[in-house]
Amino acid sequence: MSQIDLKSEFNELITAVKKLDKKVIMVFLTVAILQTVAFYFTSRRFFRANLFEQFENYSDPYLLEYLYWFIGDFFTFFILGIVVIKFVLKEKLSDFGLQIGDFNVGIKISLLFLSVMIILIWFVSATPSFAEKYPHLSSAKSNWNTLFIYEAGMLLYMFAWEFIWRGFMLFGLEKKFGGYAVLMQMIPFVILHNGKPFLETFGAIFGGIALGILALRTRSIYYCVVTHIGVMYSIDIISSLRYRANDYGIGFTSIINLIKQIF
Repeated sequence: MSQIDLKSEFNELITAVKKLDKKVIMVFLTVAILQTVAFYFTSRRFFRANLFEQFENYSDPYLLEYLYWFIGDFFTFFILGIVVIKFVLKEKLSDFGLQIGDFNVGIKISLLFLSVMIILIWFVSATPSFAEKYPHLSSAKSNWNTLFIYEAGMLLYMFAWEFIWRGFMLFGLEKKFGGYAVLMQMIPFVILHNGKPFLETFGAIFGGIALGILALRTRSIYYCVVTHIGVMYSIDIISSLRYRANDYGIGFTSIINLIKQIF
């Protein structure tokens, strides 16, 4: 058996690394590092283990737990992502989807998709078991102020979420991999849905692809944000109204009963 020339192997490794696309390496490493930071330091799990006791006497410590997660991930994925683009990659933010892009196409597709989804959500939410799951913060079901604060925090979270996958990763990999970048950003997006209801996780496969295509077509993440947050708001609001009215029907009478809960 011949001996391994460690010096030669190391030199070959360095040569191979130098041939790699530096932007692609930076995109992959940044996503991996930011996701790791988010998992260990800006998650609800971290708040529950390290900070929850300090806020136990607050009227709704679980709301604070969600806000910590939402704001923490906004800082990790969006603010730090921008820092990498501006000072490491030294590129324009607009090249990563932070621009209006094709407004006519983007807004039409977003509104069409939301119209279809709201109809589907209306029928799917017509079971107590579904409505009980949303919003994930239980206290938001019966308190409008809590629901508003919770959803405002979720908007920050969703903006950062769309930016890291449909902005930073998708556009960061597009030049090297073309349309395959849509599938590449979809994989971690789906994996991070694991643990959520099956239909939501399974739907993330097609949702991740559709949102990726929308971002590429419009050259913007804004329509992905509108679409994604629109779906989540629809689920949470309809579920909350059903819970308040204790009405899980699908007819016109149920619509009237839910509208009454708003006023």
